[in-house]
Amino acid sequence: MAWKTLDEVDLAGKVVLVRVDINVPVENGEVTDDTRIRKIVPTIHDILEKGGKPVLLAHFGRPKGEVVPEMSLKPLVPALQAALGVPVKFAEDTVGGPAKRAVAALGDGEVLLMENTRFHPGEETNDAQFAASMGALGQIYVNDAFSAAHRAHASTEAITHVLPSVAGRLMEAELKALEAALGDPQRPVVAIVGGAKVSTKLDLLGNLVSKVDHLVIGGGMANTFLVAKGVDVGKSLAEHDMAETAREIIEKAKSAGCEIHLPIDVVCAREFKAGAENETVPADACPSDAMILDAGPDTVAAIAKVFEDSRTLIWNGPLGAFEIAPFDAATNAAAAKAAELTRAGSLISVAGGGDTVSALNKADAAKDFTYISTAGGAFLEWMEGKELPGVAALNQG
Repeated sequence: MAWKTLDEVDLAGKVVLVRVDINVPVENGEVTDDTRIRKIVPTIHDILEKGGKPVLLAHFGRPKGEVVPEMSLKPLVPALQAALGVPVKFAEDTVGGPAKRAVAALGDGEVLLMENTRFHPGEETNDAQFAASMGALGQIYVNDAFSAAHRAHASTEAITHVLPSVAGRLMEAELKALEAALGDPQRPVVAIVGGAKVSTKLDLLGNLVSKVDHLVIGGGMANTFLVAKGVDVGKSLAEHDMAETAREIIEKAKSAGCEIHLPIDVVCAREFKAGAENETVPADACPSDAMILDAGPDTVAAIAKVFEDSRTLIWNGPLGAFEIAPFDAATNAAAAKAAELTRAGSLISVAGGGDTVSALNKADAAKDFTYISTAGGAFLEWMEGKELPGVAALNQG
């Protein structure tokens, strides 16, 4: 791959501008989940060990180019200091006098956190002058925020035209995992795409059918595909107006040699609540007054067989209404199977997207997957085959 890593640059004595994603939940001035902060630790430690001075660039919330005090990054300093184990200083601005003075005062072994990049309108407009002002503060740029790589912002794209640019450890791990899953994968490749609506994942489905060998469709999306095949899905969530589009995707998959897998049997209920009375029926036998809320055991067995015959799995979206029992059964069982095969070394498993990560954590399977992306929008756009500006910018280096 064309992008460079931290191993290819001399950082000794240099100020290193590091774009990170530490957009973490904060309540009453305290960080309530430091997962994203912990993920940047390897990169920051590497820079410190190589004699560099890390200066962190990050956004927080959506201040829309204005200074919004409650969206300041300052409350994150204690959590950063705890995770990194080194002193963390704070600069009241990203550019100008406060930024210059803070960088000049930064000592060896210390880290500097700059104020919210989005307090400046030039951040989201990818303004070259704003990027140049930030770039003037350092000698090297490191992007460690894959989750922000789908946006062409000043701190992710324009700044790479100002400074030598490389990928941080988190970005490097994400890009390697994605390359292994779709760029040059071990075949056969199976993708699971779930979720409520076909309409929100048209680009994704269109790209995947030409890239994977098996496509498992779950959740409400599967109901729309069943409708496209003439199946009565009762009161199930389904986009009836998308039936023709679903048929087009089925035909495209046939032409590309991709096998689409829809539910064989389904779990139906009259109400959507925990512990609701339910029944498992063939996929074409949902009662007219009921709704499909999960895939059935025969479907799970068929998916498990596909997993066993595959070498690479990409997962985005649950198979059913995973939030409540008993409609989490199919997602949990499929996740457990994928985790088992990954542990055994026979499957490379990559998953991403908010609901997907939640579902795999709930199934206690996430820890065994080869890679779990927390990138959300960037992960989805990558699956859709779109170029990510923040990654493409690194390729110029």
